[in-house]
Amino acid sequence: MNEVQKHPESQNANNAFRCGISVRAIFIGLLLVAVVSLVVSYAELVIGRIQVGFLQMPPAAIGIFFFLVVLNKGLRRLGQRFSLSSSELVMLYCMMIAAAMICSRGVLEKVIPLLVTSNYYANATNKWSEIFYPYLKKWVVPFDPSGGPKQDVSVGFFEGLRAGERIPWGVWVVPLAVWGLLVLLVVFAFLCIATIIRRQWVDNEKLSFPLVQPALELIREDQSKSLLRNRLFWGGMSIPVLVFGFNGLHNWFPNIPEVSLQLLLNPYLVNPPWSEIYCWWIYFSFAAIGFFFLLPCDLLFSLWFFALFARWQDVIAASFGMDIERMPVYGTHLFVAYQTAGAYFVLVVYLIYVAWPHLRWVWRVAIGAEKADDSNELMPYRIAVFGLFVSFALILVWCRLAGMSLGLVLLEFGVFIFVIALVMARSTAEAGMLMTETSFRPADLYRMFLPVHAMGPANMTMLAFFDVAFLRDQRGLLFTGFLDGLKISDAGNVRRRAFLGVFCLAILGALVFGGCLHLIIPYSRGGITLYQAVYQGHNLAPFREFESHMGGSPPLSWQAPVFFGVGIVVTIFLAYMRALFYWWPLHPLAYALCVSWTISVFWFSALVAWLIKVLLLRYGGMKFYVRARPWFLGMILGEFGMAVLWTVISALTGCPTPEFPWP
Repeated sequence: MNEVQKHPESQNANNAFRCGISVRAIFIGLLLVAVVSLVVSYAELVIGRIQVGFLQMPPAAIGIFFFLVVLNKGLRRLGQRFSLSSSELVMLYCMMIAAAMICSRGVLEKVIPLLVTSNYYANATNKWSEIFYPYLKKWVVPFDPSGGPKQDVSVGFFEGLRAGERIPWGVWVVPLAVWGLLVLLVVFAFLCIATIIRRQWVDNEKLSFPLVQPALELIREDQSKSLLRNRLFWGGMSIPVLVFGFNGLHNWFPNIPEVSLQLLLNPYLVNPPWSEIYCWWIYFSFAAIGFFFLLPCDLLFSLWFFALFARWQDVIAASFGMDIERMPVYGTHLFVAYQTAGAYFVLVVYLIYVAWPHLRWVWRVAIGAEKADDSNELMPYRIAVFGLFVSFALILVWCRLAGMSLGLVLLEFGVFIFVIALVMARSTAEAGMLMTETSFRPADLYRMFLPVHAMGPANMTMLAFFDVAFLRDQRGLLFTGFLDGLKISDAGNVRRRAFLGVFCLAILGALVFGGCLHLIIPYSRGGITLYQAVYQGHNLAPFREFESHMGGSPPLSWQAPVFFGVGIVVTIFLAYMRALFYWWPLHPLAYALCVSWTISVFWFSALVAWLIKVLLLRYGGMKFYVRARPWFLGMILGEFGMAVLWTVISALTGCPTPEFPWP
């Protein structure tokens, strides 16, 4: 990881950005929040084949932003007053990112179906009404916990309303309000952490933030270097446009050939020990290749190397006859997943160690022991530091009122906010990961030492809810969007303090408008006819898991603590070697991500990007790399732009969209 400044200093006030936010931009931003919310909700829930909101650079946001920039270039010819400034474009982009994430896996796709899942899917076989309902507070769910399964509020949600029935808005108000409060507390904690670490990651360590590079290029005002005038940019864009154009037309005209961009390797690995490799996919994503092209070669190498290393461990374990257990909920084996869990904790300790001079300085500023100008931060350091303490304390209070024990609340949200989310944010800021997905949950740490049933039924009931709402599928993590927004604010000459209001407007607007959409769509169409992963997948898994533990748990596995320790040792070794030898090629962050769904999807794209970049640098040098950069930015915007275009076409015609290589 990058070296940092040992003694962070306050920046001079003259360096503070002066530009605020215009009323015009706020109005347009709220309109775009509504548009993005509608596009994401329809695409992901109704169409289902195309997911345009759950990536850390949501295709819906960057795709619409690209068309907005092209339109803005045309308006500029009519006069400056008709066009948007770079600061306004930055603000609009950040608002669209927040809206897309909230309306996708970030919040609404998980929270709203969750609240009625345990009622609709309860039956005489699973006995959920006897197992979970006694421990549910009335204000947590929209159905009556003292009633039976399949109450009207949940039946209408999953099967659709009958003729003459209306959406029962009234029963949803209280649970959505209290869950919205919990979500906002978590979001505010993320805003506080983003404020505290921004200077360290952006100014001191100078992380590249690959995901913001396409947007940064689009908002540049220097016409002589305009991305839209670069032929290589349009050449790179033409490839995904043609591929996804043909693939989309294939649905209308089957005689047109389809270019397959995904392949599952497991059917070809039928003999032991190769058959023990778990979930080995090849996805070919032009956008992922474009982002990975922006990364250093050593990090690129580490990403695909550790992906193959994890599969090789499966083969070795099977060859020696090891009893290979599978990780609950996640698509990997237990002994590899716990290695990555250990790696996460080492990475967090390492990140704190590297940032310690800065963190100590922030603390001294917060308590008034040192004066500094923090007017160019998202919020004053005092509010950020003490706001983090207060928000986390209120999260604990919320969970205690819901019936959880204090120790498990500390484990669940402490690990989520300060370990998992921090490493996920680092993975996007440094490694350009398009998804934030891990391979373990805080509850998996508990089962290293105690059986799951020892938690007690009240804790397991609420953990099932929290697993769905925050931990099961972490794509669309708002924390990374905040950091990306703060990074991109530099290019727009925008005061970061103004961004706090921008983020709040976008979040509240998306929660209200998107929340209405996420009730209207299932009540009008029936949730069981919509996207299966949202209504019949992720929302069910934790309930089924904890149901199986209510009567007792299997014996503790020796693999969990042993391989957790292995992960700690390996990560310490990798971090030490990387700090000691500049030529050391293996990055500890890649090891921590090696069996996440993110790497399972994008490892092949990382390999392709690494091969291209190594050959380009070897035979063309840095000059050729700089010249080729617009080509790969074009590949990114071409793939994401086609995703938005096919979403609109599908909504208007009813024709299926092509499949995009980021499931």
